[in-house]
Amino acid sequence: MRTKTLKNNRINVVTLGCSKNVYDSEVLMGQLRANNKEVVHEEEGNVVVINTCGFIANAKEESVNTILEYVQKKEEGLVDKVFVTGCLSERYKPDLQKEIPNVDQYFGTTELPSLLKALGADYKHELIGERLTTTPKNYAYLKIAEGCDRPCSFCAIPIMRGKHRSTPIEDLVTEAEKLAATGVKELILIAQDLTYYGLDLYKKRNLAELLRKLAAVDGIEWIRLHYAFPTGFPMDVLEVMREEPKICNYIDIPLQHISDNILKSMRRGTTQAKTTKLLEEFREAVPNMAIRTTLIVGYPGETEEDYQTLKQWVTDMRFERLGCFTYSHEENTNAYQLEDDVPEEVKMERANEIMAIQSQISWELNQQKIGKQFRVLIDRKEGGYFVGRTEYDSPDVDNEVLINAEEGYLRTGEFCQIEITGAEDFDLYGKIVSS
Repeated sequence: MRTKTLKNNRINVVTLGCSKNVYDSEVLMGQLRANNKEVVHEEEGNVVVINTCGFIANAKEESVNTILEYVQKKEEGLVDKVFVTGCLSERYKPDLQKEIPNVDQYFGTTELPSLLKALGADYKHELIGERLTTTPKNYAYLKIAEGCDRPCSFCAIPIMRGKHRSTPIEDLVTEAEKLAATGVKELILIAQDLTYYGLDLYKKRNLAELLRKLAAVDGIEWIRLHYAFPTGFPMDVLEVMREEPKICNYIDIPLQHISDNILKSMRRGTTQAKTTKLLEEFREAVPNMAIRTTLIVGYPGETEEDYQTLKQWVTDMRFERLGCFTYSHEENTNAYQLEDDVPEEVKMERANEIMAIQSQISWELNQQKIGKQFRVLIDRKEGGYFVGRTEYDSPDVDNEVLINAEEGYLRTGEFCQIEITGAEDFDLYGKIVSS
């Protein structure tokens, strides 16, 4: 039997869940590398760290299954140690310790120093911006804040991530400079709520100032905004977006629903009229902005009338990008007190119908791009195509531009000018104009 030891080990970090978890794993890996530890991301290693998600039922199930998979490998002698961190561990640590005791240790979302100590490493405070990025070399996530102060009834994130905490502007600029030095050209700004940025540190919503400072970093060419909140949106952000060419004309603003009854129960602090007015102001201020949103169907008490209101609104608003999810009944949230009364099959029918409407809208909007030229950032080569994105598209969730590799060579991580020659629901096809 192999000797169990933390010496000369190879640490495999497995990441589940959202981009915030990707960022956290990259910070962990950067710390381990600075401690001269051999660390890999989702490859074979004799020590495994699983960074879990605990947001909704499907994500929790995936996290538990992954833990069980590596515990089984440990029992078979294929790995020596298994550590678990992240949101699931923060939220359910006592239950996990009881149900899956063969994990060596569980850590919450704020216990990085303790996790590092268990891995034989020291937490190095001086490593501002030092990360081992796992995304393609041309883009990286930049987490500008942690936690959330919003009271949304369906969301467990404040339980897992705590109160909102902004990262100082100077630290974020330092991190952006270090990323740019490694060849990163696109920063994707993430937080539970970008629009809350600065309220704790600067006593004002300070996202606009941060954007101007980041846009001044040499080498960074695109800055993309993810996860804005509609209530209290700082309108000076639109001014920066309009004036500063590095800020992508793109925003991800999860709206969740539009029926006033559901919005009130969700504790979103807004109404259909206010939300619609806000989006109209977006499009007036930045006419060619791509707006991405996400919606929840099947929330407790969602009637057929509520759903039809949402469905009509999606049809009318013609979002450039949209995702739709079914409601997940989460313990210790305010909505958990309500009866989860929409049957699962109805939830799925509603979600599928919304996405069918969006698919048609996306197809129609994409047809309008044929014959037009766009600046495209090349992410990778896949099969016979180079695959890239316009400024209106975020990695993994939005449209991609496919260019036939036989027509010419494109370098991954570089920008090129592409003319769109064809379009499907969620893919564009193009030819090289210049590279």
